[in-house]
Amino acid sequence: MKKNIKIFGIGFLVFLVFLIFSYFVAREHFVQLDFDTTVKMQDNLSRRLDEAFSTFSIIGSFEIVSLLLLILIVFLKKLKGIIILIPYFFLHLIEIFGKTIIDQNNPPFFFLRTEVPFQFPSGYVQPGYSYPSGHSARTAFISLIFLFLIHKSKKINQTQKVVIYSLVLIFDLIMFTSRIYLGEHWSTDVIGGILLGISFAVISLVFT
Repeated sequence: MKKNIKIFGIGFLVFLVFLIFSYFVAREHFVQLDFDTTVKMQDNLSRRLDEAFSTFSIIGSFEIVSLLLLILIVFLKKLKGIIILIPYFFLHLIEIFGKTIIDQNNPPFFFLRTEVPFQFPSGYVQPGYSYPSGHSARTAFISLIFLFLIHKSKKINQTQKVVIYSLVLIFDLIMFTSRIYLGEHWSTDVIGGILLGISFAVISLVFT
């Protein structure tokens, strides 16, 4: 019980950091930083990455991540694992709420580099502004839960775990970078999404 309270407390603390960060974003303290980060990233990365990053970002869509999460729940082999869907649901409620009240527009059209041949239905949902990034929130959420399950597994040796940890972190880095590089989100959108995803993922660990 004490361990679960501690885990919940850590998740709540990260959520408070998210709220504080969101306040500063709403107050437009990072506008220049956002703009400079996008410009530098697009200037220093090859345009050959447009299609690769665009295709890769599909993995972070609501439909794909939700399917992966259901697979993880089955992997847990515990009925209470289904409760993970509750914080996952609230994560999206807060994402939509943030995009409704925080007046941060998407990057201008001239930054947009996305080249996706199709979109899932969720791609057509535009709740308002751009903060926080849903792709980043979902990626952080499912990655942390997956890493925790790998950490707990007794069937995987330490070397294999290190390899898996590294691959997941590389995956996350590419996903977060792609959202900024493609001009889909500002850097603060991504940071806010990461904090939101981590906070609810940590809270979800209470049920794993």
